[in-house]
Amino acid sequence: MVYQIKWSRSVGKIITSLLVSYFLFSLVYFYISASSGSSTSHERSAGLNMQTSSILGDGHIISENIGRENMNKNSKATPKLSCHITDFRSEVCEIYSNVRVHGSSSSILFTSDKTINLEANKTWKIRPYPRKFDAFVMKKIRALAIRPLDASTEAPKCNRHHNITAVVFSTRGYLGNFFHDFSDVLIPLFITSRQFEGEVQFFIADMQLWWIEKHRRVLNQLSNYAIIDFNKENKVHCYPRVIVGLYSHDEFTIDPSRTPNNYSMADFARLMRKAYSLERDFAVNLAEGSKRKPRLLIIARNHTRRIINVGAVVDAGEELGFEVVVRESSLHTSVGEFARMVNSFDVMMGVHGAGLTHEVFLPTNAVLIQIVPFGNLEALSELDFGKAAADMMLKYLQYSISEEESTLIDIYPRDHVVFRDPLSVHRQGWATLGKIYLRQQSVKLNVTRFKPFLARALELLT
Repeated sequence: MVYQIKWSRSVGKIITSLLVSYFLFSLVYFYISASSGSSTSHERSAGLNMQTSSILGDGHIISENIGRENMNKNSKATPKLSCHITDFRSEVCEIYSNVRVHGSSSSILFTSDKTINLEANKTWKIRPYPRKFDAFVMKKIRALAIRPLDASTEAPKCNRHHNITAVVFSTRGYLGNFFHDFSDVLIPLFITSRQFEGEVQFFIADMQLWWIEKHRRVLNQLSNYAIIDFNKENKVHCYPRVIVGLYSHDEFTIDPSRTPNNYSMADFARLMRKAYSLERDFAVNLAEGSKRKPRLLIIARNHTRRIINVGAVVDAGEELGFEVVVRESSLHTSVGEFARMVNSFDVMMGVHGAGLTHEVFLPTNAVLIQIVPFGNLEALSELDFGKAAADMMLKYLQYSISEEESTLIDIYPRDHVVFRDPLSVHRQGWATLGKIYLRQQSVKLNVTRFKPFLARALELLT
């Protein structure tokens, strides 16, 4: 009996010791998990190494790489502040739990806790326009302050409570140029907000009403709620989650591996067709014996980079069997009207410029022919429009003009550096490059040389 009692007491001590150890281990693990924070839903969806950042007391950013392999998938905790600051194009902060948006003070406030040390420097400023690399335009974008509220600070009273996410971005910058409308805002906004399936509200800083009305149909596809003018809103709106800034991958493109739900440019094109009620999802398939003539749209320009002999190009297209139409994209033409017109064509062609942005309205399997001006602009042209065409499941052809097809031969002697060494002009900077190769140049196509590209477009429609 004595030995049995001693053995029972020993077992009891061992069990007690194990329980205490387990409790201490759990406490330490919880503290470490809370301090480092778990991944955001955007990071989990992307499946890439993202960066989550916290502001230290001295105002600097501490960042740690978090990849899928070291995420705690069972953890339900989310950080109060998750910021992505290392991207070349944009800075984005996602703020969670009891976030207050006070537009007229240019502030986004959130309750602080011990998971983030924000005692000394409590303000972080973000310019919510995804062109971070462009110092010239970023100076024009209003900086918004993100500030934590600790226990000693009285939080402003919520005038409106919301149970959805808010996204804050700017509509200043280069907007008004059709290419930048899409590349700088509409595509990044799709990347950032499509995941919420309409359950998201937009706060727009530096809001330009004409721009909102111009793209109202697209904005209504992404959000079910009224847009709020950030600068003029005096009420305090409270949200469980606020995203300040827009995710952006590159010029006029989407990297599906970095988006929630692997959204792509093809998904964006489908959204465009839905927004503008476009009738055609697919271009004509000549292999099916369609009696309908394939239609060719030539995007005209009335100033720089014009096709001077457009009549000869029309004749060549008609000889091959196309129905050819020449149209200029005018600022006075509604986006919806031009979108419906573009969607009715099977092939679209034009000189490198913002007008080619209308490729987003072409039906799947249509053909885009981009004419590249002289000046070693092939890589730039492909980046701006060629890659997006392939991603939207369009067929893409690129035609580079020769010196003889450029009107620059009427301005500069043939031994000039403009012809002899275009890369040296590039090295002088964008202002010089743009002036010479984009604004001073128009095109006189060698129809004999160009006609095989039109014939190839017909082949691609089979």
